[in-house]
Amino acid sequence: MGFLSIMGNSFGCSASGERLVSAARDGDLQEAKALLEYNPRLARYSTFGVRNSPLHYSAAQGHHEIVSLLIESGVDINLRNISGQTALMQACQYGHWEVVQTLMLFKANIHRTDYLNGGTALHLAALNGHTRCVRLLLTDYVPSIPEFWNMMRGKSTHESSIPDFDKSSLSKLVNQKADGGITALHMAALNGHAETMHLLLDLGASVSQVTVEDGSTIDLIGAGSSPLHYASCGGSAVCCEVLIARGASLDAENSNGWTPLMVARSWHRNWLEGILSNQPDHRVKILPSPYMSLPLMSIMRIAREFGWRSTIQSPACIDPCVVCLERRCTVAAEGCNHEFCTRCALYLCSTNSTSTILSLPPGSIPCPLCRHAIVSFAKIPGMSPMRELPRTSLSLSLCATCPAADGSDSTTPMATQLCKPDFHCTRIPPLGSSSFCMGVPETSSCLMRCSRSLRRSASQGEGRGRSCLFALSHIADSS
Repeated sequence: MGFLSIMGNSFGCSASGERLVSAARDGDLQEAKALLEYNPRLARYSTFGVRNSPLHYSAAQGHHEIVSLLIESGVDINLRNISGQTALMQACQYGHWEVVQTLMLFKANIHRTDYLNGGTALHLAALNGHTRCVRLLLTDYVPSIPEFWNMMRGKSTHESSIPDFDKSSLSKLVNQKADGGITALHMAALNGHAETMHLLLDLGASVSQVTVEDGSTIDLIGAGSSPLHYASCGGSAVCCEVLIARGASLDAENSNGWTPLMVARSWHRNWLEGILSNQPDHRVKILPSPYMSLPLMSIMRIAREFGWRSTIQSPACIDPCVVCLERRCTVAAEGCNHEFCTRCALYLCSTNSTSTILSLPPGSIPCPLCRHAIVSFAKIPGMSPMRELPRTSLSLSLCATCPAADGSDSTTPMATQLCKPDFHCTRIPPLGSSSFCMGVPETSSCLMRCSRSLRRSASQGEGRGRSCLFALSHIADSS
């Protein structure tokens, strides 16, 4: 199956596919639009070797408009490359929160794990300290209610009456383990990302989760290590203090018999001895993370149902959105009732990282107009649900770039001058029960062979992304 899929790329119009890859990588939206209008099935093209699709390239480079365009063209949003990574994983790895937002609006799967070390998109975001990406990944698990903070701390009795909140599911997701039992909190602690740790702990990350010996993972600290062991190895005093304030044990030993203090000494983190030697004399007051955003779930649901990309400007007789002054208002903040367009409300919830205001409910965001606490958004009456976007079928039986596909004359002029084929295609009898064309193995019914010289993939030499489980080697080099 995989070999014939590669053959589909070879015998199809690989030149057009490489042009789309280049456009996705470079952020050339107009070029990508023209190529997909000419042949929508190019969205399924993937490069040789690493098998990255245009969706992977655009996500890794942060081109969220091209990501949206490709998804609307019918590409599988959870498509994997040779390492098992999805576009969502690559966007989280490089911290492109706008791409993560777009993928979450299209309901990308956040539970997928890669083939290298079993890490999820959450692991990659925590590894690199991309707190905004972490917040967006957990959007569908954090309800837009003012009692959320108290629920997570066990101080509320209304948990069972909230239909949108499943604390066990949120805890399971946040504490999901990669190979070796490493959680997202371990990775954030190791690399000194205190803000990411703070948000993960607020959302139910456990300070007592320990790693395991799996026989394959390189672990220079030892199995049975807690996030505090990893923070001690990384050398971040702030991370150690946050974990201790949340109840991490200073006396916990891993399989090597090392406490966090012994780990810090073995890695020459001498400045941590005062923090790891004694429990703090006074109880540290725990404040909610400034990256918590309660209204995010409500605005994401509205955007999914009613749309968020409208570019129609507001009529002169109607007050436009006070933020962008372009689009008409579609949502209202519950409480102060100030109105915004959906796109601006999304941006407000996704980028807010202001200092915590004690007088507001934890996790709420201040209204940009009156500073009133916004906990959720509601749609303005009169809005109608967005109709399902028509997606171009990827199951066409013939290659759309070949003159034989539609029976037209090869000399017919084209409205858009794009990769006009200067070759002829001949049918080859189907191979077995299913045959392949242009990298669509499950639906194509013919194999097209093009009599032209195949161009080597421009992306053949690209390397794999770094693995989160080998982050210790970087610390070993620096110590």
